[in-house]
Formats: sequence, C-alpha cells, structure tokens
Amino acid sequence: MLDCLIIGDSVAVGTAQARPECVSYAKVGWNSRSWNRDYLTKASEKPAQTVIISLGANDHAGIKTESELRKMRSTIQAARVFWISPGKERKPIAQDAIERIAQEYGDTVIPRPQNHMSADGIHPTGRGYKILGEQTK
Repeated sequence: MLDCLIIGDSVAVGTAQARPECVSYAKVGWNSRSWNRDYLTKASEKPAQTVIISLGANDHAGIKTESELRKMRSTIQAARVFWISPGKERKPIAQDAIERIAQEYGDTVIPRPQNHMSADGIHPTGRGYKILGEQTK
C-alpha cells in the first residue's frame, strides 16, 4: 500500500512538488475525462493511505464532470481522501460535484489558499502549495 497518491491537474503537480514522498499521476492541463482515460486503471491498482485529488478545474462543457469524477472516485482505495477545490467562483459545476461526492464518501475538501495565490488566480504560489501539502498530511 502506498503512503500517498496525488492525482489530477497542474495544481496536483504543484502539490506533488510539496509532497515529494507521494506517488503522482498528475499532468498540467488534464481534465477529468483525460485523467480517467489515461490513469484510472493504474491508480485503481494502487491503494493508498492518503489520496489527494485536484480535478475538474480544466473540464469544459463537453465533459460530464460529475460522472467522470464519480467514476474516478469509485475506484479509489484509501483511508483518507482530500479534494483540492477548484473554487466555486471559477468552476461552480465542478465545485458542486466535488462537494456532493466528498460528502457521500466522507472525504475532505480543501480550498485553495486564497492569501497565497499566483497572479493568475488559479494556481497557488510556492507557499500556497506548501500549505496544501501540510493540510493533506
């Protein structure tokens, strides 16, 4: 069993840099459908104590976000699961789906650290990623 697995998009990539002890299946620009296509089977074969998820922020209108996130979450085997929020103001559909799924599974949703965001308003700063890393330990 892995100690920690990080899955998702560019925010997951940054979080993995703050948590180098974790195995990471993350790639800049990934949406939930792409992640499921490329890594769903691999990740489902790796139970972990902790799983950190950052997906949904890159989903577009052609992706059934809640369905894709549910498919992914149903395969996760973990003692604790943390979702990094894409933010209701930026991605309300993804945020609502994440909150519903997390509640059903007893997972924790972590907001992006608003006082430590880069100029794009999407990605945390280096300090922000360290905060996310600490919040998921």
